[in-house]
Amino acid sequence: FPLCSTEEMNSNRFGTFLCLKNIRTFLCACQEKFGMKKNELFEAFDLFDVRDFAKVIDTLSILSQTPLALQRGFRDTVEEDDDLYDCVEEDENEGDDIYEDLMRTEEPETQQKVEVDKRSCCLQELRQTEEKYTNTLESILQHFLKPLQPFLQPVDIENIFINIQDLAKTHRSLLHELQESMLHSRAENLYQIFIDYKERLLLYGRYCSQVEAATKHLDKITSMHEDVKMKLEECSMRANSGRFSLRDLLMVPMQRVLKYHLLLQELVKHTVDQREKENLRTALDAMRDLAQCVNEVKRDNEIIRQITTFQLCIEKMSLSLALYGRPKIDGEFKICNLEKKSKQDRYGFLFDKALLVCKKRSGESLELKELIELQHYQLRDEPSGEKDSKKWTHTFLLMDLYGQGGYDLFFKTRELKKKWLEQFEMALSNMCPENSTANGHDFQMHCFEDTTSCKSFHASVHENLTIGKVGWFPCSKVQPFVPAVTHPSGVRFAGNMDRAGAKTLLMSRSDGTFLVRQKDAGEFAISLKYCEHTQTPCDVFNVCVWQELVQYYQENSLRECFKDVDSRLQTPYKQPEQSHTPSTPQHRSNTTHRFISVCVCVCVCVCVCAGVSERYHGTAKVHYDFSARDRTELSLREGDTVKIISKKAHNGWWKGEVYGRVGLFPSNYVEEEHSDYC
Repeated sequence: FPLCSTEEMNSNRFGTFLCLKNIRTFLCACQEKFGMKKNELFEAFDLFDVRDFAKVIDTLSILSQTPLALQRGFRDTVEEDDDLYDCVEEDENEGDDIYEDLMRTEEPETQQKVEVDKRSCCLQELRQTEEKYTNTLESILQHFLKPLQPFLQPVDIENIFINIQDLAKTHRSLLHELQESMLHSRAENLYQIFIDYKERLLLYGRYCSQVEAATKHLDKITSMHEDVKMKLEECSMRANSGRFSLRDLLMVPMQRVLKYHLLLQELVKHTVDQREKENLRTALDAMRDLAQCVNEVKRDNEIIRQITTFQLCIEKMSLSLALYGRPKIDGEFKICNLEKKSKQDRYGFLFDKALLVCKKRSGESLELKELIELQHYQLRDEPSGEKDSKKWTHTFLLMDLYGQGGYDLFFKTRELKKKWLEQFEMALSNMCPENSTANGHDFQMHCFEDTTSCKSFHASVHENLTIGKVGWFPCSKVQPFVPAVTHPSGVRFAGNMDRAGAKTLLMSRSDGTFLVRQKDAGEFAISLKYCEHTQTPCDVFNVCVWQELVQYYQENSLRECFKDVDSRLQTPYKQPEQSHTPSTPQHRSNTTHRFISVCVCVCVCVCVCAGVSERYHGTAKVHYDFSARDRTELSLREGDTVKIISKKAHNGWWKGEVYGRVGLFPSNYVEEEHSDYC
């Protein structure tokens, strides 16, 4: 199998331990259920490390010829290779197909108008799909939940239908408010409805994280109880003439909650009024945050199940592993400390806050030998020679912060060492983020018991996310913070002015003269006169501005962000010129005069949050959509402009800000801008 990549095979989402456990469970079933001999089976690492894939194929071939497999009627050959993977695409699109079929909106009866009001179409689609979705929820309650109650135990009802009654109640109310807004208020308060309902819609977190288990439970019951199976078929016929089963309909809510931000995105695109557009963008951000939060709750529930599996396999582990955050990587390594120089074979689990060092026992069981809390350690890499290919020679050190000791970790290959080192760096970075001690802050990771919201960014923080710190503090130690007025004024402010006007006004002034102007869109910009007395042309730079930005660059050179601009914001344009710095022809005789307006809005902007300032280092245009997988990442949409904060993340990831959100994103999804538009 020349195209089979070991690295891709091992880049799994469940970790080495669970993958090997699943492989061994399969091998055990081959022996116990299908009667295969031990010498007919491959070893677990033959598949996991792609060490002997031919042996894996041999095992599968023998399995297909066992009496039980033949009895089930499975064919061991296929007629057309082209159709091998058709079923994969069909399964992948099944959920979307059901949702689209149920939510299909009716075309307008008359198509007389040449120009269609696209905004009205977006509003109509939003209303009609909400009506159909609410009807779908009511149908599930009326035609499935109620008729099945005499056939199922209360615990089965809860496991299958989860909190769908709460969903139906919420959407009845939401639909009513949407209809009222579009009928009586011309949808002017539509944005506020979605903002208000964001907290109520967080109940989708529970539903989406349990719906997979619900469908499995439903399948199990129908396979065991023929009367329930027949009743379900009867319910389906009454609900929709048998087109959709209960299993199909249970997947619809998960599709719906992830559609709101897409519907609002289209509405924003086709809204002309700037005030309405900004309001809708606020609602769009709320629904994007909702979708991300739902995805995170779903993912973290999967992680909790993964952690539970770890916990059950580790002996002498009295504390809950969930206290140590999310699992990052697990696998084999050798370890030694300053007291015991000999290397010991161990199996490790790295979490956000700790490294669990275990010793293998019989079967899948492990014994906890040591728990290393990362807050007391720092990393030190020990580079191995380029030609050093010996196993277990690739190492790095965990050093005690107080110099009391440490650990040497040895890995089988250079690639494994690199993976572990990256995960350790990420874990330590999470424990002590950059600027975490600024202004006397004491950052600690914390698990919220309930879904809450960040009061600064109005972003949802769900119960399983390890972030932040909650506690009491003496009120005498703090003072209320009143934000400074950011509207420019005085000798620096030129009022409403375009770039050409700024150029004309500053052309005759001396180097370093600047003004603050207001653009048509309501944003503010700085225009700066700068001439370097070499071959560099004379530029007027336009900068999106806050009050802090002007103050900072009155004291610091712009050169720290722009290597060709060694100048400060020296003289507000209304301030009289100093006599010793006249702007004469002789003064500029060796200078080539050319005006270039360069956008440096995010290169020097200051983002103030929680008392910590963060400067930007450029902008980038988003070319591809990117959906954040957790709170450390930043969702992007094609066409967005990202403010670049840092390019120092690993593996081609940058840190940036868009729409007030900060996080990591892949740099190959964007193109850095050097635009002349601000």
